[in-house]
Amino acid sequence: MLGKGLLQGLAVTAKNLVGSYHDPARYVTQEYPEVQPKLPEAYRNFPFLVSETADDPMGTLRCVACQICEKECPPQCIYIEKSKDKKPDATGKAQIYPAVFAIDTAVCMSCQICVEVCPFDAIKMDQEFAIAATDRFGGLLLNREQLAKPNAYYHQIHPTEAAEVDERLAAERRAAEEKARLAAAAKAAAPKPAVPAAAAAAAPGAARPAPAGSTAPAASAPVDSVPPPAPRPPSP
Repeated sequence: MLGKGLLQGLAVTAKNLVGSYHDPARYVTQEYPEVQPKLPEAYRNFPFLVSETADDPMGTLRCVACQICEKECPPQCIYIEKSKDKKPDATGKAQIYPAVFAIDTAVCMSCQICVEVCPFDAIKMDQEFAIAATDRFGGLLLNREQLAKPNAYYHQIHPTEAAEVDERLAAERRAAEEKARLAAAAKAAAPKPAVPAAAAAAAPGAARPAPAGSTAPAASAPVDSVPPPAPRPPSP
């Protein structure tokens, strides 16, 4: 029928118009910024660094300053400097940490390549989008203190992904602990190597060999063991 498509379109428009008065899912106006929008879990904006706890974010960073994300970043907006020393991470293992970690959000294009290449799940994509600043260079250059956020925040914005990461990391830690336990048990059960002859001769109390070219004194036989001289025959 001529005009059928037009009537169907008008029906959809009327349905949305009426629904916008009583259905919250059809509200077209949101009182922003008083009411923050509920973003989908897959939404991403700029990266942030994951720390294990909020109490000590700098001491529990997952990042070990491997600089893979810095090298793979297409716009080269990540800058990292390695530390000169090591300190224990959240698991107690001594690790190198980033002395400097900065991201220039004025250049970042939110491609998520840094997240995909990170082997330690130390960098993830944030959902914070209201980061306007009056200073284009200093205000949009975020350092590691500004980038570090706890794992609980990661669970809040990406719960499904964060649960998968935690489960994988926990399995890797259990495997490493089991491997270390088996290695320690095998080392304790291994037989001790035999002491070499040279080491045994050098042991305290052992008889020292005579130096080369010297004659060792012969042991004297006991007096009772010497036979008496034979008698001489009489002279003619």
